Amino acid sequence: MKNNRVCEIFGIEKPIISGGMVWCSGWKLAAAVSNAGGLGLIGAGSMHPDTFLEHVQKCKKATQKPFGVNIPLFYPEVEKLIEIILQEEVPIVFTSAGSPKKFTGLFKENGIKVAQVVSSLKFALKSQEAGVDVVVAEGFEAGGHNGKEETTTMCLIPPIASALSIPVISAGGIGSGKAMLAAFALGAEGVQIGSRFAISEESSAHDNFKQKIVATQEGDTILTLKDLVAVRLVKNKFYQQVEEAETRGATKEELIELLGKRRSKKGIFEGDLDEGEIEIGQVSAHIQDIQPAGNILNSIWVEFLEEKERINNL
Repeated sequence: MKNNRVCEIFGIEKPIISGGMVWCSGWKLAAAVSNAGGLGLIGAGSMHPDTFLEHVQKCKKATQKPFGVNIPLFYPEVEKLIEIILQEEVPIVFTSAGSPKKFTGLFKENGIKVAQVVSSLKFALKSQEAGVDVVVAEGFEAGGHNGKEETTTMCLIPPIASALSIPVISAGGIGSGKAMLAAFALGAEGVQIGSRFAISEESSAHDNFKQKIVATQEGDTILTLKDLVAVRLVKNKFYQQVEEAETRGATKEELIELLGKRRSKKGIFEGDLDEGEIEIGQVSAHIQDIQPAGNILNSIWVEFLEEKERINNL
């Protein structure tokens, strides 16, 4: 896309990024999105360092185009992940869930492009100050770890795009070309899409999870666990347990015990739809089928161009 800073910074054709989602975003999904002209991300948050290395190396063989990785900065072995990123010369890193100040300088010294995921203007400004190349502004419609303020994408993007000199990628509630065009109208120069790619054919999520998301209707998801790390969940048996605990005033420690260490893996990767944590965005209510990631990206891009033309002719 001409005159687009996101495309120029990352060296991609279309300013569409697949989110680095735990248990979904392995090398197959990242490579498929990159090969279709977007930017595929490997989600390191659910990977041990040796698994992460394997995915990076396989992705390098599967695509000759730019790809990146997403690392949550609270990850206990984040230093080991960074060693692998430097060793394997990964060109792009998206950071989240922590301050970008700690590692952005190191990444930049090694020629790596850096994006930070934020949920407020305050943290967007701090990220720009830290030297990141791009900010991903994620509204609370998203399925991943959201801000507690519940700021919607439509309310989040305009002030951030106005205040920053670096480009902004919009995330949260985007699953179509129409939504992408709306994000651009608000000031974004790219979009990061999670839910639609989470149930693509190349996603490493369990088929039970994918089918559950296709069946999800309006109102079937809710933002919860705000006292830990705010996340949007499908209303299932596990969510009911969370709701009951929060209603009776459970302590943070009790919620941590309820969540456990493998709850998201159980739901997303192993397909336990009752006891698992089923993370997904509000846009899941509009997803009708499971498709190859390349088809998803291309359909979004074509609709974006068609809607842009339609708006121009109004």
